[in-house]
Amino acid sequence: MMSSLPRSILDRIGKTALLPLRNIVPAGGARILLKLESDNPTGSMKDRMALAMIEAAEADGRLKPGGAVVEYTGGSTGVSLALVCAVKNHPLHIVTSDAFAQEKLDHMRLLGAGLQIIRSDGGRMTEKLTRDMIAAAGVVAAETGAFWTDQMKNRDQLAAYHRMADEIWTQTDGEVAAFVQSVGTAASLRGIGEGLRRRHDGIRLVAVEPEESPVLSGGAPGAHKIDGVGAGFVVPLWQSGIADVIERVSTAEARAMAMRLAREEGLFAGTSTGANVVAALRLAATLEPGAVIVTPMCDTGMKYLKAYGAALAADKRRTF
Repeated sequence: MMSSLPRSILDRIGKTALLPLRNIVPAGGARILLKLESDNPTGSMKDRMALAMIEAAEADGRLKPGGAVVEYTGGSTGVSLALVCAVKNHPLHIVTSDAFAQEKLDHMRLLGAGLQIIRSDGGRMTEKLTRDMIAAAGVVAAETGAFWTDQMKNRDQLAAYHRMADEIWTQTDGEVAAFVQSVGTAASLRGIGEGLRRRHDGIRLVAVEPEESPVLSGGAPGAHKIDGVGAGFVVPLWQSGIADVIERVSTAEARAMAMRLAREEGLFAGTSTGANVVAALRLAATLEPGAVIVTPMCDTGMKYLKAYGAALAADKRRTF
């Protein structure tokens, strides 16, 4: 019996639940299923890619036992790397920014990561901020010899998302018609899309990006507040043929949908999840009744309590 126990918390990564929305439903009868990535140990789907990147580097010798790791991140990848590095005894240096949720920064520190904070333009995500973070991480790697996971270029993570695609296929009994995902590094959309299309090449893939910074769909870069997505430039892992459709969703729409998910479905998620559901509802209007759309609940809303607290303070409906 004891042999069935996990070896470490890392064994709890993946195999997350798939849950249908019950109240926020499309008018035409299509179904939206949320892949509850909040079930992962840090409450984020990035646990999958962090483990894959570290284990691949350990396996081929790029990362030695006890060797240091460096990464730039908006938060969730950093928290996930901090978890993996804590378990595997790798010192971790994170380059991040005050533009991202304080809860994420605190979580990284609690897991033992050292943080370098790059100042933002009024707490907003911009192309300049992304590039400044990348440059700072490169300097640390060059000066210290730390292994740089370099998430926007690292292809090792794709294997983790291929496995996630296998989960989705099995959980839907192969009935998934479409997959919707907001784009940060593009690895999750690309990896899951590749995995699903190996099973059925007719599955529709929808990419989601901030309306304020719609670079993937040919628009100009801008500032937004959807954590973890919309780098402000076309990221290296993006491929023009990945998505059938690119949906633009505003920060306000994403935040409003995240609040709806909490109040109408009991699902407390971040703004990237809100953006996913907005885009999934738009797609559902074009599909036949009964069609199954899958989209990730990327992370838990517990990472954004301060931001949501400000929204609640302005919400007069909660005043009795």
